Amino acid sequence: MTVKPHTILVVEDNPDLLNLLTINLKDEGYSVLEANNGKVAFDIYQSHNPELVILDIMLPVMDGFEVCKSIRKDDKMTPILMLTAKAEEVDKVLGLELGADDYMTKPFSIREFLARVKAMFRRVDAGKSEQESSTEILQFDGLSVDTSKRKVTLDGKAIELTSKEYDLLILFFRNPGKAYSREELLNIVWGYNYDGYSHTVNSHINRLRNKIEEDPSEPHYIRTVWGVGYRFADNEESRQHA
Repeated sequence: MTVKPHTILVVEDNPDLLNLLTINLKDEGYSVLEANNGKVAFDIYQSHNPELVILDIMLPVMDGFEVCKSIRKDDKMTPILMLTAKAEEVDKVLGLELGADDYMTKPFSIREFLARVKAMFRRVDAGKSEQESSTEILQFDGLSVDTSKRKVTLDGKAIELTSKEYDLLILFFRNPGKAYSREELLNIVWGYNYDGYSHTVNSHINRLRNKIEEDPSEPHYIRTVWGVGYRFADNEESRQHA
């Protein structure tokens, strides 16, 4: 039985870089769609439903932020990897806040780029197989997850999470009270551990808190462990014990 290759949409207005990324991705066996501006990119995304979007920020017609926002209006799960040439932290954080799963700052090595792409697909494939085999219901203080449907509810109301927000929540849910450093979360949830990418974790934690916490500045579920990282509340901290 022939396995269908993963389809990737690469959006980059620098023709040399676009060609370089495409060649290397095809060499790895991926099916690649190309776009050199944001409008074309979004049209291709809507018509072809790629499994991963690699998205430059500085694009003509429609920038990467707008493309990311447009994708995330109806699609929370397709992974988005943003590329930025800028050193400003605000661009990285804004991309993540708009729903990107991860980012890479140019210039980057092709080896690291390909490793990042493989890691993203490993997580996607693992999530699909778990969804097919799992019937677990996780519950804590009004927060509930049905793993067979990847459905999250808070006090009975559905909560829309991106794939990485969901993966983070599941990890915390299954390990109440265990503190994780940002480096550990990068390794477990994103599948890599490179220096300089702690913004990825911080932004996803902030987004997750904004969706599930009554007061994100005083979180009940996902707590900060100063000097370490983050952990999920345990039974001793349940509101039922308060």
